[in-house]
Amino acid sequence: MDNIIVFITASNEDEASSIARALVEGRLAGCVNIIKGIRSIYAWQGKVEDEAEVLMIAKTQRILFAKLCKRVKELHSYTVPEIIAMPVIEGSEDYLKWLNEVTG
Repeated sequence: MDNIIVFITASNEDEASSIARALVEGRLAGCVNIIKGIRSIYAWQGKVEDEAEVLMIAKTQRILFAKLCKRVKELHSYTVPEIIAMPVIEGSEDYLKWLNEVTG
């Protein structure tokens, strides 16, 4: 199985929690960590923005990325939410076995 880590930012912890719960309940992610207190500086509509955000780190399978992305966009308040995936190169065999059992 090809496992991935997906980074998703949200405007606040409540929104992140709602999205995370939907992803896990829908078996699109096995686990989503929510990290409060990040600061994002980014270009948007010709301006440089500086905002407080929350970061979600979702663990899932690569074959579920398109469905995960679609579900995040359905629930997210942003016009263009950050949804970026990175491959898992190595991992605990037991953890990855569990992840593949609870997703898909």
